[in-house]
Amino acid sequence: MKIPVGQSLLRTTLAALTLLVVGCYPPPPQYPYTPLVTERRSTLHDKLLELLPEQERQLPAAQAEARWLADTAYKAAAAIARLNNSNFPGWAGNALINAYLQDRGLCWHYQHDMYRELRRRNLHFFRIGCCVRDHTELTEHNCVYIAAAGDFWPQAWVLDAWMWNGRLKVDRATELDADDWKDLPEICDMLSMTYTEGHTYPEEHWFSIRCDDGRYLISSSNQARASAQYRRMYENIQKGQQQHPNSATSY
Repeated sequence: MKIPVGQSLLRTTLAALTLLVVGCYPPPPQYPYTPLVTERRSTLHDKLLELLPEQERQLPAAQAEARWLADTAYKAAAAIARLNNSNFPGWAGNALINAYLQDRGLCWHYQHDMYRELRRRNLHFFRIGCCVRDHTELTEHNCVYIAAAGDFWPQAWVLDAWMWNGRLKVDRATELDADDWKDLPEICDMLSMTYTEGHTYPEEHWFSIRCDDGRYLISSSNQARASAQYRRMYENIQKGQQQHPNSATSY
């Protein structure tokens, strides 16, 4: 049966509005455990295993590592959005941050935070990387990716926690525009100095801080420590110690 144009437009509009409304608040704690996201976690697990050589895919250790990465990716993305307290996804959230109406939630904030969370485990079969689209100030879009250990970009799956406000978006890197997207090993080199594999930094820890004069500096620097945003991070860490004692994460 052919759907009238008016009805088709209405359905499209309603779908877009639904996505907009849903994306206007961080995912609740139960979000990663809903049937839909549980299925997506399982799908990502399978996709990650496809990156490995056939003989490795069957290894219980490789399957366990892929399971941990898939589960952590979805859980961490949602937790990061809640901590950012961002009520608008993507570029709308960026506008508020750049207007000093919100502290955190730029795409590279999510990149740094996702890298932090995915480095909590010593990996043997996979590695965590960073990538960027365009790499210009106005259109730059930063993400993390997961590749097989020893393999190279773009043989990877890109994880975007920013676009949908903590509702993880997953893309095959080989299907992205090769002229726009590129690997960022220098960012990994920088972040890995703090977030070594198996680190125990709390999820409330931020690699960089926006100082009171607008500059972004490493949070361990003296200038960053004197800022209002550092004080907010410290308060978040204290709250986290109460909310999830004996655990670096809330998920």
